[in-house]
Amino acid sequence: MKTRAYHLLPASCLLTLLVACGGSSAPATEAATTAATPAAGQSAVSDDMSQRNVVQIAVGSPDHKTLVAAVQHVKYEDVLVNAGPFTVYAPTDAAFNALPAGTLEGLLKPENKATLQDILEYHVALGVMRPEQMTNGRSVGMANGSNVKFTVAGDGTVMINDAKVLGSVPASNGLVVVIDKVLIPQ
Repeated sequence: MKTRAYHLLPASCLLTLLVACGGSSAPATEAATTAATPAAGQSAVSDDMSQRNVVQIAVGSPDHKTLVAAVQHVKYEDVLVNAGPFTVYAPTDAAFNALPAGTLEGLLKPENKATLQDILEYHVALGVMRPEQMTNGRSVGMANGSNVKFTVAGDGTVMINDAKVLGSVPASNGLVVVIDKVLIPQ
């Protein structure tokens, strides 16, 4: 009698598994198609009540359309809406337009995705770097593993490498610092 109970165990486990999984009899191709379609990430969450995150600030800016397009091209928007904190050094559209002719178009090609990712990561510091912390000679590590250097002119103008800091906007997950040039890793 005990041996018969053990023979029923695999069948009862299978039945329990089918019931727990919904017992769907959908064709395998439908299930595979559904699994292959990625769901929208955290950046698709709509929240009009909370302070905007770094991505929402860039998306809402009329001067950062190129930066937003580049971030979306490499699919970093879901990364940058996470808790962070991040300091994003955000080049304006004019900064991207000042790049040598064909540079931006070349970076948007699929074969140059890794280079574009490296450049974008060179614009992100982990942690919040407030303007008063951007002191003369300070070196800061960026998300791509390289460092940037701050200089402060006699008139108080703050530079990150050779880009001028134009202003900053606090975000729920860090700070967006607007700059007038695209930072290129060495």
